[in-house]
Amino acid sequence: MQWTDQAVVLGIKRLGEASVVAEVMSRAHGRHLGIVRGGRSRAMQPVLQPGNLVELTWRARLDEHLGEFRIEPIRLRAAKLMEAATSVYGVQALAVLLRLLPERDPHPHLFEALDVILDHMEDPAEAGELFIRFEIAVLNDLGFGLDLSQCAATGGNDDLAYVSPKTGRAVSRSAGEPYADKLFALPPFLTRTGGGADFSALAEAFRMTGYFLHRHVYEPRGLEASAARDGFVQAALKRLKTGETALPERPASALSSSAQKDGLADARLRQPPLLRETATSRSSEPADAATAASCPPDPRMSHSPAASDGAGLDINDPEPR
Repeated sequence: MQWTDQAVVLGIKRLGEASVVAEVMSRAHGRHLGIVRGGRSRAMQPVLQPGNLVELTWRARLDEHLGEFRIEPIRLRAAKLMEAATSVYGVQALAVLLRLLPERDPHPHLFEALDVILDHMEDPAEAGELFIRFEIAVLNDLGFGLDLSQCAATGGNDDLAYVSPKTGRAVSRSAGEPYADKLFALPPFLTRTGGGADFSALAEAFRMTGYFLHRHVYEPRGLEASAARDGFVQAALKRLKTGETALPERPASALSSSAQKDGLADARLRQPPLLRETATSRSSEPADAATAASCPPDPRMSHSPAASDGAGLDINDPEPR
């Protein structure tokens, strides 16, 4: 068995004296593990840093075997990702989200989205917005997509201002105002009209996606929420609060100038789920805003700065478990 594909490195784990087990997110083969012979050498260590884009060839006798990787670098951006707390925590938090998906299950749109986000970690507003869209896309692929395209009560798609914590569907301002204290505010950048990803909008968006991840994924699986996500949220919001400028208001489908300069326009115009204005609804049944249940307390993330992903592979663990 053999295939060649592009991939983003998510982490590594030591195997013996000279080799490592590398975890990658590949374009056509999903999240995949493989042994890299000589992975601890001086030549390979810089290549196998989380966030780097590589070309790899996987070989194994049978498809169910772990197999081996032959890796060649394409874009080494790990050094740039180490320059700010948002990118250090962000690359770990993105890896944790991808580990919620089945191994070797293809998600090409998530690969493309991951590649875009890692190239735009330097701006806290843009990184925060893209991270929120990535979380919504992961929820959608897990079967718990949010329907932000139309009002759950009226069926209209104008003036959407709230999200029901019970159904995960959008609610218009007029229908939701009597129950505003029981609903999430819908961040403007997730609506059709678009808007700037400022401090308050991102804070509300992080609260909303954190709630749905806890309710539908972490709690049923008995998992703890990622400390890396908490670190990313705090770092992004801190930079915005201390004077970083928010993204200019723009339609939700518009491309940033930096994305165009980097040649990433095609990837965003293809609109993978995280870059769509809304995710696919997980339910087609109508739900009235008046029946939206009171929002339970927000799941609070641990403040530990540990680099462990909390869901399997620990890139700092020197020995295999």
